[in-house]
Amino acid sequence: MHFLVLNHQRPPHRGALLEMVAAAGHDWTRVLLHEGTPLPPLDGFDAVWVKSGSMDVWQEEAHPWLRAEKALIREAVVDRGMPYLGICLGHQLLASALGGEVLLGTPEVGVKTVTLHGSSPYMSDVPSPLPVLQWHAAEVIRPPEGAVVLASSPACSVEAMSWGDKALSVQFDLEAKKESLRHWTEPAPRNLDAEATNGRWRDGLEEALAQQLPGIHRSARQIYDNWCRQCGIPNEPPGTIK
Repeated sequence: MHFLVLNHQRPPHRGALLEMVAAAGHDWTRVLLHEGTPLPPLDGFDAVWVKSGSMDVWQEEAHPWLRAEKALIREAVVDRGMPYLGICLGHQLLASALGGEVLLGTPEVGVKTVTLHGSSPYMSDVPSPLPVLQWHAAEVIRPPEGAVVLASSPACSVEAMSWGDKALSVQFDLEAKKESLRHWTEPAPRNLDAEATNGRWRDGLEEALAQQLPGIHRSARQIYDNWCRQCGIPNEPPGTIK
């Protein structure tokens, strides 16, 4: 299958999830929106994957391509019913594109836990509370009509949501690797409290991530497998016999 992957910053590496996509024999077209790469038509793509970024969904004057990106997301999810996976900014863009509301909230940075709600095929066999890597200041304040909230934390009421049969988005990062942290830590995230902006927010972060990363990757694998199963996307290496 062919994935459309929308990036908002140049990634330092593939990320854990794209390695899973490649291992299953799928390919992808990467669009670097912040560098002016135009959005392609959705014809010829089987799924849309929208990744993280440092901009906010409402910054359309500074980043005019956000308007077109939200229109494409709505076309993919609402008009075409395509499989959609949104991570961090991709989570917020899905909410905004479908009529929800995204505002600055309580910043979450570092290894945190989220609590899953109810039973969802997307979160089947995923532990709760779930350790995750967080890196955001904005959040979904009001999910779009028809969305199902799948997870929350004390700081953020919409940590994960689904919409329709094939759209899943999460506020937390699912694909971080050790080198991700070095790429993200300069400059410090916006809107952190005084203690954080003094630099102490980095203390212990690398150690905490190193300890939790194996579990985070196991959960990422499970969520990705669940999403593939729900959307009818093969997620085994080519030629696998079951």
